[in-house]
Amino acid sequence: MMKKKWKVLTIALFIIAIICGIIFSIENSKAKQDSKRFANITVTLFFHGFESSSHAEKQTVNSLKKRGATNTVIKANVSRTGHVLLTGKLPSKVKNPVVEVNFENNREADYSIDGKWTKNVVVALQKKYGMQKMNMVGHSMENMDIMYYLLANADNKKLPRLCKQVDIAGHFNGILGYSRINNAPINATGKPMKMDQAYRNLLPLRNKYPNKQVKVLNIYGNIGNGTDGRVSNNSSKSLKYLLNGRELSYQEYEIKGVSHSKLHESRRVDDLLDEFLYEE
Repeated sequence: MMKKKWKVLTIALFIIAIICGIIFSIENSKAKQDSKRFANITVTLFFHGFESSSHAEKQTVNSLKKRGATNTVIKANVSRTGHVLLTGKLPSKVKNPVVEVNFENNREADYSIDGKWTKNVVVALQKKYGMQKMNMVGHSMENMDIMYYLLANADNKKLPRLCKQVDIAGHFNGILGYSRINNAPINATGKPMKMDQAYRNLLPLRNKYPNKQVKVLNIYGNIGNGTDGRVSNNSSKSLKYLLNGRELSYQEYEIKGVSHSKLHESRRVDDLLDEFLYEE
């Protein structure tokens, strides 16, 4: 009787092992397929601002989905220690995938740390989906995260190639009410007469920014006083000097009557993004 039970148990375990092996093989095959899904597609990463979340990106992302510009949205959650968790389903035919990046620590003011976390997101997408080309869209402080990411990694050929960069309400040379220097006049090249320390730290980019590779769109709001209420237009426009003519193309757009936090809710901004990212 015992021999019969052991025989049945052995057969059952053998069948379970076979089933588990089949499931593992299917999952492993799917993982390998996923790791190549973004290989020949340009992925667009959206970064939210200070004290914000990926919820702030939904207006623009939903607009792009409604227009048919994308059919794929992936979530990238960055923990307080910089660990990245990717979630989302991939359709059989991926079109212009979008990544909504969410930082759990949305008050980190050390741009070097923010830049490292940005790299963690890029590497996670590269490992899981085989991402080789990307666009980056930042609002407010996250523009600095993108720039500090580039400061540390612009010459790293192992990382995905940056194709387009969109800066919305960027405070490259100081923030009103926070920085001592926040509205320094700029010349025709975008060079500020006075420079905030965080801006000075980015000056090496003038010789490191990817040469003739990245198309740049710089958007800022003006509520009628040369600021968007939080960032001066001079601070936003000082991006141009950091690029030093190394960008493939550069466009500036002033959105009149729209404040800092409302820029990512602006239909005009949605139109500009759609045209710049997908219609060129």
